[in-house]
Amino acid sequence: MQTGVLCVLRATAASWWRHKELRRTGQTGQALQLERETVLRDLGYLKQAASLPNAHVICGEGGTFLHLGWTTVSTFAPIERFPLATLAVARGTPFIDIRPVTDVIAFARLPRVARDGSVDPDPCGSGRSVSLTAYIDMVEALGARIANDPRPLQSI
Repeated sequence: MQTGVLCVLRATAASWWRHKELRRTGQTGQALQLERETVLRDLGYLKQAASLPNAHVICGEGGTFLHLGWTTVSTFAPIERFPLATLAVARGTPFIDIRPVTDVIAFARLPRVARDGSVDPDPCGSGRSVSLTAYIDMVEALGARIANDPRPLQSI
């Protein structure tokens, strides 16, 4: 594991208000234990982001979401203020920036990304899901920006 990743995760955990409050009240041991647990949890999220077929980060006006199959880690902040998502993207997780999308109705009507990598045989109806690459095709058509694109390169 890169020491830079650990440094970012440790600094993030130490900056949490709850951990700061524990230190302020002299409960340094408990603060350190909670910070270790936080770092280990976040390392697990980064490993999942690297290994799951449909893992991705999506950022919009409502915040940033790290989708990990059946688990989602989110914040109301943009990706620039969400170190875990920034690290995941830096390590190669696909990133979908929907902030440029102006047609919110069309975006809301898009199917969801399949959580486990499978695809519904009939992608219609309220619970429909598609592969991550199909979803990226759809949001890109609406104006989203894509980084770490998992789609195969297309020759023109």
